[in-house]
Amino acid sequence: MAKQIVVADRGWVFVGDVYADANGDRLINDAKVVRVWGTTKGLGELALSGPTSKTVLDDSGTVRIPSHSVVAVFDCKW
Repeated sequence: MAKQIVVADRGWVFVGDVYADANGDRLINDAKVVRVWGTTKGLGELALSGPTSKTVLDDSGTVRIPSHSVVAVFDCKW
């Protein structure tokens, strides 16, 4: 598992320890909803540099996202 940001349809953005199963579904452990990015350079900045003092992350437990709902995946460097 690797820490990733997963953008899902309908505007959902999650971050956590992500595992992709054989069907491409994403299982996110220790998931958090990214409610406020808190960056000046977008979601990529969050993936590369981590949360800022303005970032708001809401605990969400374990989340499963079906493969057809995954819009984008960012590898985190934090």
